[in-house]
Amino acid sequence: MITALATQEEDFAPQLGGSGAPRSLSRREKAAVVVRLLLAEGVKLPLMSLPPALQAELISQMSRMRFIDRQTLREVAEEFATELDGIGLAFPGGVDGALKALEGAISADVIAKMRAQSGAFWGEDPWETISRFDVPKLVELMQRESPEIGAVILSKLNVSTAAEVLGKLTGPEARRLTIAVSDTADVMPDTVRCIGAALAAQLQAEPPRAFTAASVERIGAILDVSPAPTREDVLAGLDEEDREFADQVRAAIFTFVDIPERVDPKDVAAIAKAVEQASLVAALAGAAGDPKMAVASDFILSKLPGRLADTIRAEVAEFGPITDADSETAQIAVVRAIRTLADSGGIKLATAAE
Repeated sequence: MITALATQEEDFAPQLGGSGAPRSLSRREKAAVVVRLLLAEGVKLPLMSLPPALQAELISQMSRMRFIDRQTLREVAEEFATELDGIGLAFPGGVDGALKALEGAISADVIAKMRAQSGAFWGEDPWETISRFDVPKLVELMQRESPEIGAVILSKLNVSTAAEVLGKLTGPEARRLTIAVSDTADVMPDTVRCIGAALAAQLQAEPPRAFTAASVERIGAILDVSPAPTREDVLAGLDEEDREFADQVRAAIFTFVDIPERVDPKDVAAIAKAVEQASLVAALAGAAGDPKMAVASDFILSKLPGRLADTIRAEVAEFGPITDADSETAQIAVVRAIRTLADSGGIKLATAAE
């Protein structure tokens, strides 16, 4: 390979120096020669992973060089090959590279602490890391940062995500951000990267939680599949202790009667497949005596495919008397199936406010 590279370089420039002693080059000049050789060979070098200052120095060094004699070229190539051959093991560059190499082998809290301390040495583009966080987390980040920082964040997000984030903010917050965006044109690239590194480190350094869902959502999900008397008793107790928290839990609860308001009609067929048909029939049969339950039952039947809807209607009509307990058990089974589909991303539930 070295011979081929040397031949290419020989074709590129006239021979200088004849058979005399090779030129003495500095380490930077040798690096420029090696890069030139490898690029001439068609090798793709990951030069973008170098710090910007080193990339600039490489460009500057190469711009100052003209011709290298064959003997100097050959010696530089041989020296590079010897050094490369002598490498026994390479370590990832920077703290972020080390953390990636050790991922799964060290504790999450240590990783979080190290990320918090190494924002200035972020290996990958920190804005790509930030863009991978979900919209609620980005909204929370916007709300605790100044409008100027928020404007930089908004400008670095893709258009659809930025629009979604902006839509989740209050009117005054959104106006302050959009006004601040007009001032981001003069922000230097290095400043933008430093801001991104600090924010990415901050987001990744958040301590791991034992429970991924917020307390309101956890309580709501539990009460979804609890018997009605238990649910009402718990809510009554919450009203006495913390009325605001109780109202939030009520908004998070999803029961059988909430199906028409919060389930997308096109998802009803998927829900019917996820529930045992016997449970679905029992749930619909038990809904006949309650006006609110009946609305939910009619919604489900009206959104099912025609043949399946006719089959279910016939089975409901033939269903005998059902106790309140059995009816509630069947309806809870339907709710549980809906929650499971929503948690897995199979369907999306509208919020109570929607």
